[in-house]
Amino acid sequence: MDISIVNVALPAIRRDLHASESGLQWTVDAYTLVLAGFLVLAGSTADRIGRRRVFQVGLAAFGVGSLLCGLAPSIGWLITARALQAVGGTMLNPVAMAITVSTFPEPAERARAIGVFGSMSGLALALGPILGGALVDGLGWRFVFWVNVPLVAVAIVGTVLFVPESRAARARRFDPVGQTLVILVLAGVIYAIIESKELGWSSPIILGLLAVATLGVLGVLGYEPRRADPLLELRLFRSVPFSSAILMALFALCGFSAFLFVSTQYLQDVRDMSALAAGLCMLPVGLLVVVLSPRVGRLVGARGPKLPLTVSGAALALGGAASLWVDAATPLPAVLATYLLFGVFLGAVNSPITNMAVSGMPRSMAGVAASLASTGRQTGTTLGVAIAGTIVGPALARGGTAYTSAEHGVWWLVLGLGVGILILALLSTGRRAMDTAARAAALFEEVDQDAEPRTASYAADGRRRGH
Repeated sequence: MDISIVNVALPAIRRDLHASESGLQWTVDAYTLVLAGFLVLAGSTADRIGRRRVFQVGLAAFGVGSLLCGLAPSIGWLITARALQAVGGTMLNPVAMAITVSTFPEPAERARAIGVFGSMSGLALALGPILGGALVDGLGWRFVFWVNVPLVAVAIVGTVLFVPESRAARARRFDPVGQTLVILVLAGVIYAIIESKELGWSSPIILGLLAVATLGVLGVLGYEPRRADPLLELRLFRSVPFSSAILMALFALCGFSAFLFVSTQYLQDVRDMSALAAGLCMLPVGLLVVVLSPRVGRLVGARGPKLPLTVSGAALALGGAASLWVDAATPLPAVLATYLLFGVFLGAVNSPITNMAVSGMPRSMAGVAASLASTGRQTGTTLGVAIAGTIVGPALARGGTAYTSAEHGVWWLVLGLGVGILILALLSTGRRAMDTAARAAALFEEVDQDAEPRTASYAADGRRRGH
């Protein structure tokens, strides 16, 4: 929810803290960039030292970061606090998914559980603007962050009472070089996109950042395959369904975050709506997510992910196409009808993507696979806000038709992302694609079987030593 709830508060933050458009982009992207950069580390750490333990630490850090966000005296302090908040956030979503996967090992039951998990995640993303609007209008934008503190306290108690501790059968070692390379790639690309409108794409700083990101990618491809326990387990990408799931997660959240970023500002700055009214305009999205996500989870468990992914890709593409016709004078019911397409998309996309990422993999890889799926989502969210803000930022001050005309670039992007999901859905769900998933899973089963005798030997040696 902290990804989407902030969007509706952006106009109030801009007025109160005198923030620029790039400052607003960083308010969202400081959070999602840290999430994307450290999710895999959090997932593998949880696999190693205990998922419940890491989840509790993440909740506490998230609560402290939320408190500091609400106390921020300037946009710079807010961005810094958002990054700290995200450090806790990295330990929440992927670890919770790994807990879910390890608790429900039977495939059909797991798919239903992932459907429930996806419905809550999608509901939070969609209803964030509604809750955010109510808080901004009623109490002020700072309460968008402070509301997390009591929720974190309740979640910590619930974790102690109800969540079983679990670990991977084979612990993975820390990979500092891989972690550094991932951060260089993500930070270089995102910083270059956000600051390009101020510095220009030909700026030595922008070109240098893109060069660093390129070297980071080459470093990942050259270094990670040589490690026994790499941060980025590239062998997972030999599975066509897994690779497609990561790419679809990136496309999906890039499209939805771009929609959310420009739409909340369109409703408030172009149509002069209050924050609460703008949030309520997202209600069709939230209701469809609530209705569709659990049903999609059951459908995935019974018939596979192809149909929901096809529907979600088509809905996103149609939503982007329909939005090309929206301007300052478009009747509000027509605008809300367009938002229905984004609700169908979001309600149908989460469960099949997550299921494709983790299904068929050994349980020892649950944390890594779930973390990579979440990384795809957060990277997509970060890119969506960065690209959308860069496209519409210069037109925001002029408002009216200038802003809605600038939005067209965003909607063409969304349309293309929907078509991409549709194509990947068709390519990744056939028999040949599923065979690649089975072969990729077998690689890790062999590694785990090789590790079991060593684990048993260490345990026996410990007993002989009296440990």
